[in-house]
Amino acid sequence: MTYDLLLFDLDDTLFDFAETEKNALGKTFATFDLPDGLATYRDSYRAISTIIWDQLEKGEITLEELKAERFRRLFEQYDLPIDPLRFGELYIENLGHESHLIDGVEEVLAGLAEYRLAILTNGFTVAQQARIAGSPLHNTFEAIIASEETGFKKPQAEIFDYALKQLSVTDRSRVLMIGDSLTSDIQGGNNAGIDTCWFNPQRKENTTGVQPTYEIHSWKEFAVGRSLVKH
Repeated sequence: MTYDLLLFDLDDTLFDFAETEKNALGKTFATFDLPDGLATYRDSYRAISTIIWDQLEKGEITLEELKAERFRRLFEQYDLPIDPLRFGELYIENLGHESHLIDGVEEVLAGLAEYRLAILTNGFTVAQQARIAGSPLHNTFEAIIASEETGFKKPQAEIFDYALKQLSVTDRSRVLMIGDSLTSDIQGGNNAGIDTCWFNPQRKENTTGVQPTYEIHSWKEFAVGRSLVKH
């Protein structure tokens, strides 16, 4: 690969977010005396969360508002007398204790010693840092840059500008963004003028107008010394 810096998304790219969410939600519901809350409300929560994160990408809601709003909508739907902000803050704390790597990630990243590696995530700073610190990847990244600290979010070009400035990078042709989201990671990389790699393990059809530079379906395809084939 003809790159110096590799920027990685975190959730559903390096970490299994479904497992992370399941465990963190279950613990949070249990703390609020709802031991069956995960089984009862998870599907509704995930539907609401998908809408909320889409609104975040479109700039219709802030990350700080998202923290409580997703649970406010859920509790309103089921008439649950729970403070959504307290619940949301504890949920984020619980997220920080969950580190579940996607198959092949640890081995592949261990073989990328000649590259600069950094994280660029739309998640909450404290939770993302804690999850990486508690994983085998704790000494892997030069920087962990979260949207919460930058004031911007993917797919905004400004969050990439911030990251590249922090990393003292001036040549964007030497940077590759790797992530699972076409609308966040890939569109964001396109907006910032850098090459992108779509991590698509489920082989989803791309029905958007967003085109990645590369596409991979497993981390085994992202091997050192192997040329990625451009779209």
